[in-house]
Amino acid sequence: MANRQLHLNAFLMGVGHHESAWRHPATDPFGVADVRHFQRLAAIAERGTFDSVFLADGVQVMGDIRHSAAHVFEPITLLTALATVTSHIGLIATASTGFSEPYNLARWFSSLDHISGGRAGWNIVTSAGDRAAQNFNAAKASEHVDRYRRAAEFLEVTTGLWDSWDDDALVVDKNSGVFTDPGKVHEVNHRGLHFEVRGPLNSIRSPQGRPLLVQAGSSEDGKAFAARHAEAVFTAQQTFADGRSFYLDLKGRLARQGRSVDSLKVLPGLVPVLGSTEAEARKLAAELDDLIIPVRAVAQLTELIGVDLTGHPLDERLPSLPPVAAINGAKSRFELVRDLAEREKLTLRQLLGRLGGGRGHQVLAGTPEQVADHIEAWFAGGAADGFNVMPPLLPSGLEDFVDHVVPLLRKRGLFRTEYTGTTLRDHYGLPKPVNGFARAEPSVV
Repeated sequence: MANRQLHLNAFLMGVGHHESAWRHPATDPFGVADVRHFQRLAAIAERGTFDSVFLADGVQVMGDIRHSAAHVFEPITLLTALATVTSHIGLIATASTGFSEPYNLARWFSSLDHISGGRAGWNIVTSAGDRAAQNFNAAKASEHVDRYRRAAEFLEVTTGLWDSWDDDALVVDKNSGVFTDPGKVHEVNHRGLHFEVRGPLNSIRSPQGRPLLVQAGSSEDGKAFAARHAEAVFTAQQTFADGRSFYLDLKGRLARQGRSVDSLKVLPGLVPVLGSTEAEARKLAAELDDLIIPVRAVAQLTELIGVDLTGHPLDERLPSLPPVAAINGAKSRFELVRDLAEREKLTLRQLLGRLGGGRGHQVLAGTPEQVADHIEAWFAGGAADGFNVMPPLLPSGLEDFVDHVVPLLRKRGLFRTEYTGTTLRDHYGLPKPVNGFARAEPSVV
């Protein structure tokens, strides 16, 4: 335990994770379209020695645009801008295997890794919604199991492309005129069910070799995929018991893939609503919940769980929900919301309030000491390797966490006081991956 260190990721979403954040006096809603807002957030997180910042993404307009803050930036582009004002913090972006091509995506992340000096991470998603599919020549999303099969092949291709240049492929000999050793650049020649890709990538191998691979699905298919491929998992868990069960399940799958338990970090989402006293924190939480617009929240919930709740009475409990097997969207989030509503016997209105802060992630209103205690309990109790920190308001919520919670974690010996490496893999204690094309024999120019 003495050598084990907490990992913290700052999940940056607009002007805050609470769905009413843009309406609160502490935020500037126009920050969602201002690169300087996000550059400031990245600088705050780096001051707090966070492992990384993370930008989620979708390829469709989300929910009720009449009442919600719009997303503006494509994350790879935005993270490239953040790379120019930071020097250590990791830069993780969501990109979909459902609506991208492996060659394009491999180039994007290789470029980000080069530009940032080895700080890129890819959050691998399969894109569940029909609205997304309808922007890419399809009427509806693929079946859940098919999305994960495509994702596995997609990752096989991108990994091969990132490995298609050996680390020492460049010769750069001005006298002989040889720039590259052709024997150390490899065609992928992949032919599979979903993709045919020749390769090689038109980019030399990046500082990390490959970006850090992150995954956020917690369904059975998602856990199987994570155990085989992921190096960090962002997950939503409501209780310590559920968190520890998920942690042990996922870690227990690694040995069957020939992996060590330390090769994958589990980071549950946490929305910290901070106050100098518990009463102050609860007051802020109530302010935010009071700003929820029910019609917007119902639309958000409908999209989240894949069940249309439009018109359902707010002060009644949820209607009978279909079995999870019938859900073609995010199965794990559907189960989390269903279980929360049943466990606490919530009406729809009460459920909207519980979900308003973090869409199913834990919301904890309290003092910095209470938040630090919670983090330590989950970390020491074997339910998390760290947390995906989701401030309800930005930038104030992130500043409060960095200024008041991080010092407590450092004082307890749980979190770094300074960066000891330069790459995202360094922060996670992970080695640079061995190149799959590496040859034992020397190449002849």
